[in-house]
Amino acid sequence: MRHHITLRIGPATFRIGSAWRGPIADLARLYAAYPDVQGAIADFTVRLQPTSLLRRFVRPSIFITGDHGLADAAPMSLAHGLLAAEMGMNLQMALGWRRHLLLHASSVEKDGRVLVMTGESGSGKSTLSALLGERGWRFMGDEFALLDCDTGAILPFPRLVSLKNRAIDVVTGAVGEARMGPLLTATAKGDIRHMVPRADAVARMDEGGMPALLLFPRFGHAADVRTLGQGEIFMRLTQASTNYVAMGEPAFTGLTRFVRQVPARAIDFASGEEAFAMVDRLWEELA
Repeated sequence: MRHHITLRIGPATFRIGSAWRGPIADLARLYAAYPDVQGAIADFTVRLQPTSLLRRFVRPSIFITGDHGLADAAPMSLAHGLLAAEMGMNLQMALGWRRHLLLHASSVEKDGRVLVMTGESGSGKSTLSALLGERGWRFMGDEFALLDCDTGAILPFPRLVSLKNRAIDVVTGAVGEARMGPLLTATAKGDIRHMVPRADAVARMDEGGMPALLLFPRFGHAADVRTLGQGEIFMRLTQASTNYVAMGEPAFTGLTRFVRQVPARAIDFASGEEAFAMVDRLWEELA
């Protein structure tokens, strides 16, 4: 396509093409500190193309496609072009990645050990991982945690952090404007703004770690910590994986080992400070 960029994030390389300059310019600015891999062979291709020739110029409308796509996906406004590019990369990973088990989870690392957090949209895992990355932890990823089914390690996938609605001001206040992307208003999930991970997260994105604690966070409830049975944990993680079925037996073996070896808790919290205190205490007790 007319405008394009190649990005490497952790073990995956993407070539993103666009009929418009804007989304590629946003990606180039926000991913400026990532490895320069222009000209490299990409694992996946993402294309941001107009829904018709007319819609390239009049009320521009983006259809996301690439090596993998969804024929019935709704088009997006050009004003949300950065979000479309990020969603395109998510789509390629979700439908095409087979080297690791993908868990829809955030992850952070300290002293070679990894904290994994998974939950539904709005659970607070993205905000929590972003803020822990500013408090002595290394941010490893927001959208996907990559589980190596052979070694049991979690590998980094430190994409931009997608922040929604109230979380935007909280995180912007902690990291400053320089590491924030444009504010995207009136998306399907409300207001969205992307945060650039710290330099150490990018510099060490080839360094994995062994999982030491699994949390199921839930924001907006009175503080509580609950234990979960291994059967429930396994079920929740299969539901949080986009390629568990496609990977077959290696995924079953790797996930079974993860569930048996990694302590897990469900936590409820009403504020960031409550969540930090819970994480610190559980990390000391269990990890």
